[in-house]
Amino acid sequence: MDRETMTAVISQKERIKGCVFGQAIGDALGLGTEFMSEREVRTYYPHGLKYYQQIIQDAHRSRWAKGSWTDDTDMMLCIADAIVEDRGTVDYNHVARNFKQWFNHKPMGIGRNTFKVLSLSDYLADPMMASSLVWQSGRCQSAANGALMRTSIIGILGDPQKDAENICRLTHADPRCVGSCVIVSSIIHGLVHGNGKIPDIEEICLLGDSFSPEIRNSLYFETRQSSEPSFKYDLRQLNLSGKEDMGYTLKALSASIWALYHAKSFEEGLWEIVNAGGDADTNAAIAGSILGAKFGFNSIPTQYVDGLTGRSRLETLYNNILNIL
Repeated sequence: MDRETMTAVISQKERIKGCVFGQAIGDALGLGTEFMSEREVRTYYPHGLKYYQQIIQDAHRSRWAKGSWTDDTDMMLCIADAIVEDRGTVDYNHVARNFKQWFNHKPMGIGRNTFKVLSLSDYLADPMMASSLVWQSGRCQSAANGALMRTSIIGILGDPQKDAENICRLTHADPRCVGSCVIVSSIIHGLVHGNGKIPDIEEICLLGDSFSPEIRNSLYFETRQSSEPSFKYDLRQLNLSGKEDMGYTLKALSASIWALYHAKSFEEGLWEIVNAGGDADTNAAIAGSILGAKFGFNSIPTQYVDGLTGRSRLETLYNNILNIL
């Protein structure tokens, strides 16, 4: 049985649970190399970071217990909770209220763009306008990954295009951010609701074209109608630990697309992304959600699931998702 056939026989429930847990696991393990250069990763983890217990306890990482996720998964849960409370309806104002309530509790690790938007006193009056004003104040240059990191749940419970776009715009107005969210949500939707359907390269690029030409250009591969893409790069060529564009949405998108097509297992893809450094918790949260949806929950080693400090929270969310679907 080839790999495509194997991914097609995984149950929908397994894909949903794999996506939810995959996001949180990638986030929690990725914290261990967040903001590190490749050289620093090799110094602190000479044999590679593979387990939560290896995570060094420096000034940044010691703020979280080992096996804890960060703001990436917190914000995903803000979206999920709103949809669950509304019995499957996606109410953007409810999501915005959850974002603001979460922000008011002074969460750790919040991104600069998200912080600026949610800091506005009148944010809830018109969240998308607030987001647009912050973007314009930065000369329309900011395209951070803070919306992409939380979008996985839309691929399960929402419209992967309309809802992904509008929820992105609650904090990130840049079209590159919006296009990134639509692409990842659509990939997850296909995996979960399309019996493991994996889009070809041209499908992904066409989705991005309606938002920004930079999306197609950033993916670094030849565009052609094929289920077996011909990449021009390996993961290292993305230079995920590069300081100048570490939090760039299209860098995180490119890493997740690489994982979708190249990783032969959840574990392999997780390790590759985490040990590349850079904004590793976000890159691994996004890739982890996709890999979890592709390979299913049962493909995830139990040590990653058992070691999550918020495991019961995710179990509750998973059961609520099943009740809605």
